Amino acid sequence: MSKLFATATVRHQAPYRNDVVGSFLRTQALMTAKEKLNAGTISSDDYQVILKQEISKLVEKQKQHGLNAVSDGEFSRVWWHLDFLADLEGVQWVETENFSVQFKDAKPKSHSVTITDKIDFSDKHSFINAYQLLADAAGETPTKFTIPSPSMLHLVACVRDPNHQPIDRYQDEAVLYRDIGDAYIKAMQKFYAMGLRNLQLDDTSWGQFCAVDKRAEFAARGWDFDKLAKDYVAMINRIVDAKPADMTITMHICRGNFRSTWFSEGSYAPVAEVLFGSCRVDGFFLEYDSDRAGDFEPLKHIKDQQVVLGLITSKTGELEDKNEIIARIQEATQYMDINQLCLSPQCGFASTEEGNILTEEAQWAKVALIREIADEVWGA
Repeated sequence: MSKLFATATVRHQAPYRNDVVGSFLRTQALMTAKEKLNAGTISSDDYQVILKQEISKLVEKQKQHGLNAVSDGEFSRVWWHLDFLADLEGVQWVETENFSVQFKDAKPKSHSVTITDKIDFSDKHSFINAYQLLADAAGETPTKFTIPSPSMLHLVACVRDPNHQPIDRYQDEAVLYRDIGDAYIKAMQKFYAMGLRNLQLDDTSWGQFCAVDKRAEFAARGWDFDKLAKDYVAMINRIVDAKPADMTITMHICRGNFRSTWFSEGSYAPVAEVLFGSCRVDGFFLEYDSDRAGDFEPLKHIKDQQVVLGLITSKTGELEDKNEIIARIQEATQYMDINQLCLSPQCGFASTEEGNILTEEAQWAKVALIREIADEVWGA
């Protein structure tokens, strides 16, 4: 029973009262193995053995810290999004002069993706093996798996690319949205058949749509912001509507997370009505660790979804004050019932393999703090 909120209740399904976005700092053993793999001093098979071991250790660590569902920490990938997108049929990696967005004081690898043919998801996709590694390590413990939102393929390959020219098949953009949706439905069904019941879609498109400068940039290149937002929600809803009844799909909205920095800022207000009011995901993981995200008022547009408040920053190792976080949860209840709220970091600890600038010790201290606060606020 909650010590602070009379009506607060425990929650036994995803998203959970104490939750995480999904990625964790790569361990030293994994980073060393990756360096050796890239240098050609160990084989891919040798690397897979170490990867499996490190995912297993991470799963145990998550269990010890009271997480209700365990992730693979995104240990199998370089990027939070590009690995998945590039492995879809009809999509290819490209090297670019600069990454498609500019982070504050940090520069990622200059990678992107381009659409070259009909988009599809096949049994050759590398994330099938990635999820199997997690499932093997988790055993009977519920799993959580993260993939980029379907809107990210359109955003990266079309909206952000100033030289974008659609291939013949996608001259009609409705066909592109349909094919992306079909591919994601196949992916969802595959992961479900493998045992996944908790799928998270990670999305930075909405963070950019919240930013005045980014909207102006897209508009100058001929993109209709309102149409993009509606098209993205329609595509996501089509996927959500196709999910099995016992599968949870959530969306994490981010303003960029690379080496403890970001690339966009602005209140959720510009997207709140169309996204919160129309998107039928089961929950939203929302960045709220700084004034970059504005206030809680846009939450008034939320329907019956859960909202996981990202009040704990993953960008620095400084541990938040418990009472201040509880006060912010109380503030959010002006717009939502306490039992529609949960708590997590604002983003993953390592959206790319480089990770944010904090120690593993600080990372786990934050996970422990989230659980402690959840215990006090909701009783679990």
